[in-house]
Amino acid sequence: MRRNCLRERIRERIVTSKEDVFFPREFLDLSDEDQVLRALRELMKEKRLVRIGYGVYARAFPSDLSGEAVLDSKNGFLGAARQTLSKLGVPWEMSQAEKAYNEGRTTQIPANAVVRIKGRFTRKLHLNNMELRLER
Repeated sequence: MRRNCLRERIRERIVTSKEDVFFPREFLDLSDEDQVLRALRELMKEKRLVRIGYGVYARAFPSDLSGEAVLDSKNGFLGAARQTLSKLGVPWEMSQAEKAYNEGRTTQIPANAVVRIKGRFTRKLHLNNMELRLER
């Protein structure tokens, strides 16, 4: 394997980044779109990335138990989804259930990934059986 190949340069950028979510356009300074997408697919096969939506990739690592790719985000799927919305410039806020829990009005912990969207957003963000739900 060549040290300077595109996949290695993209992987190095992902490893050194403080962000958990990446778009292919962030790597277009390294090569053209087709080669970047090919390198991202190779990183998915290596279980270093997972796809959580159309043109949205998140950092991952191979599980010791199952060998499958596991999302590597500080706040799990909800944190990765919120980071995606922020990077896309979509205004969002916490869901009503999460606000109620944080304010101490309820003891029920929100189980689903839900955010309140203030603008237009039509993409689907999902990983395995988790899907981002939107409140309007």
